[in-house]
Amino acid sequence: MKASGAEDGGRPAGSPAPPPPSLEWKFSQVFGERMAGEEVHEVDIISAIEFDKSGDHLATGDRGGRVVLFERTDVTNHGLRKDLEKQDYPISRHPEFRYKTEFQSHEPEFDYLKSLEIEEKINKIKWCQPANHALFLLSTNDKTIKYWKVQERKVKKISEMNVDASIAEQNGNIASSSVNCPGGYLPNGGCSERPYNHLNNELSFPPGRLPSLRLPMVVTSQDTNPIARCRRIYAHAHDYHINSISNNSDGETFISADDLRINLWNLEISNQSFNIVDVKPANMEDLTEVITSAEFHPTHCNMLAYSSSKGSIRLIDLRQSALCDNHSKMFEERDTPGSRSFFTEIIASISDIKFAKDERHILSRDYMTLKLWDINMESGPVATFQVHEYLRPKLCDLYENDSIFDKFDCCQSGDGLRVATGSYSNLFRVFGCMTGSNEATTLEASKNPMRQQVQTPSRPARSLSTLTRVVRRGSESPAVDANGNTYDFTTKLLHLAWHPTENLIACAAMNSLYLYYA
Repeated sequence: MKASGAEDGGRPAGSPAPPPPSLEWKFSQVFGERMAGEEVHEVDIISAIEFDKSGDHLATGDRGGRVVLFERTDVTNHGLRKDLEKQDYPISRHPEFRYKTEFQSHEPEFDYLKSLEIEEKINKIKWCQPANHALFLLSTNDKTIKYWKVQERKVKKISEMNVDASIAEQNGNIASSSVNCPGGYLPNGGCSERPYNHLNNELSFPPGRLPSLRLPMVVTSQDTNPIARCRRIYAHAHDYHINSISNNSDGETFISADDLRINLWNLEISNQSFNIVDVKPANMEDLTEVITSAEFHPTHCNMLAYSSSKGSIRLIDLRQSALCDNHSKMFEERDTPGSRSFFTEIIASISDIKFAKDERHILSRDYMTLKLWDINMESGPVATFQVHEYLRPKLCDLYENDSIFDKFDCCQSGDGLRVATGSYSNLFRVFGCMTGSNEATTLEASKNPMRQQVQTPSRPARSLSTLTRVVRRGSESPAVDANGNTYDFTTKLLHLAWHPTENLIACAAMNSLYLYYA
């Protein structure tokens, strides 16, 4: 039996482990940062961020329907890392990424039957299992889901032509062609010793002889170029806007959710899906809540959870029924008597849910708070984190400018010790979620005098009419409350993602992608 305090710093046996110390966050990289006073087009605003399971690739989607991929550049192979350290090569101590490629995932459409304009904005991106050195991912806008394959292809180019140099020099000189070629040059550049009839394309070949042919010599270089190809299109399955997609742990299926329904898809079948959740009432006047987010359990392929605009989370089991209208568990926080107001139901709406790394908890984000739920306890959350409580007196102003309907993402660290979410003024907050932890760090994803700007390839010019829509920043100066907290409703950090194995957060502020590490 181990003696108490022998290896745990004198902590009595059976007592809970102390919470880890707070992390010190530092700036890592920025992509697409704009200069002071530069206008940002709405099509360039980032609308989705997602790391793959390995953490070696990062994908972002924007309102212009584009998906941009980044790949990790620092050495990740531990054996190779040790060899390089012996040779004194400079090695980064934190993950670093570089631009890999981008492609146009969605285009703006118009549904003539419903007189509905479908935006190209990317709502969600989800990585699928890689295969044969190729990357696979799902991207969706409001109506259509697409399955993409990104693969490195070796660049092929023409190195030479098997034609005499003297003939090649005279190839464009018609007057001198008759000197070297009595019959003139052929259309393919060859030389004919017999007259060539250009009217009927007939040529009499000398016995046993052929005119010369110009054949290109193609070689494959060592350079590679990533090519994105759309493998499948999953369309015409949702009457309402798709708000989330989630891959199943079986690697074969995924779900897509809109306001009233959740559909189950097979990755290999694009023309058929199964409706597993339908909350649409017989009379739409009886509608009281809508689906806001849905996600599969990380390991149990038969379990998934979805949230609603009333602040509840329902856990369903696909083994119980083909149509899962009846949930197996429901998580909802009870209102305190006398605390309800006009804004209570609006701010209770859950914008994002994530299964925790320990597979026992669910992380949810509503307008004001982050909540951590235990799937074995339905009475209420086990922890609540106040994100921007100082905005509560400003709910009336937030309602008038529609900011109260903003949908913020949430994420959790790979070790499950911390959670993070965004706020206004391009702020994001990191909380420690272990028992006894009081860690609450606030960071701004736009100001750091020690950072260096990272150059990214210029994007091709867009001819879409949406280029005329411009978002202007700084038109209103940030307000300050009585406690000195600043809030600028025109700048908001809605989307962020945590690296699956390391303390690295990628977050989007307008069209800029910021990375912070600890």
